[in-house]
Amino acid sequence: MVSRFSEQETESYYDAEDEIYRSVWDEDGSVHWGLFDDTTGTDFLSACANLDRTMVAKGRINQESRVLDLGCGNGTTATWLARETGGHITGIDLSGVRVANAVEKRAALESSMQDRLAFEKASATELPFPDGSFTHVWSQAVVYHVPDKRKVLSEVYRVLAPGGVMVFDDLLRPKRDITPEAQTYVYDRLLFDTEFSFESYQQALKDQGFEMLEAVDMSRHLRQSYLCLSERTPKNDTSEHAEHYEWLTKAYLETAAAVDKNELGWGLYVCRK
Repeated sequence: MVSRFSEQETESYYDAEDEIYRSVWDEDGSVHWGLFDDTTGTDFLSACANLDRTMVAKGRINQESRVLDLGCGNGTTATWLARETGGHITGIDLSGVRVANAVEKRAALESSMQDRLAFEKASATELPFPDGSFTHVWSQAVVYHVPDKRKVLSEVYRVLAPGGVMVFDDLLRPKRDITPEAQTYVYDRLLFDTEFSFESYQQALKDQGFEMLEAVDMSRHLRQSYLCLSERTPKNDTSEHAEHYEWLTKAYLETAAAVDKNELGWGLYVCRK
């Protein structure tokens, strides 16, 4: 299955929406969901940081790692990865606006950090790297945007060295029949569709040649993330974005409701070449 939405639509969406995402999600430009536990409570940014740390641990990323950050956005997480692990991080993203932000951020870092970071604009379906270039591929809240997800998995497999690990999360479609509200406020809003459920995603990874190391259904954390985001959206705003913020609040609540109705899911996967 190939989504009816194009990569060009996704690129335009993220080029235009960066200011909105910074005002609601994270002012530093990071855009992904959170892993909530007793240490985070319902604090969204703490939960996002918790997911970062958990993925590093599950992927066993360290100073010897060569990591491709697939869909790096503004480079916030890639920069954190380089500083946290000591590894070399290469980020790619479809959005020229966000790659430019990442490059600018890199230029302001100390030279030792700059040496371990690189960014470029590229599609996840045509990675501009030789076979076996990376020990790890890392991705957060990205693959669901790509129309041909199986092509992404194929490209990731190609650029991983033997024994290399992909650690990533993605949105899921637990069932085909969904309500008009889920279609409008989730699938159409995010320019996304997918053939994959939590189980069939694992089979697709195996079909590509990956060995599954771990799969975690994260749907309840996705629900909590969107409930938090609905609270973080500016209220009583008088700027030019006021109407959009009001719509986003409703969209985020409808997204949480879609998880409740099993119309949307979220999975975390760790697999090895």
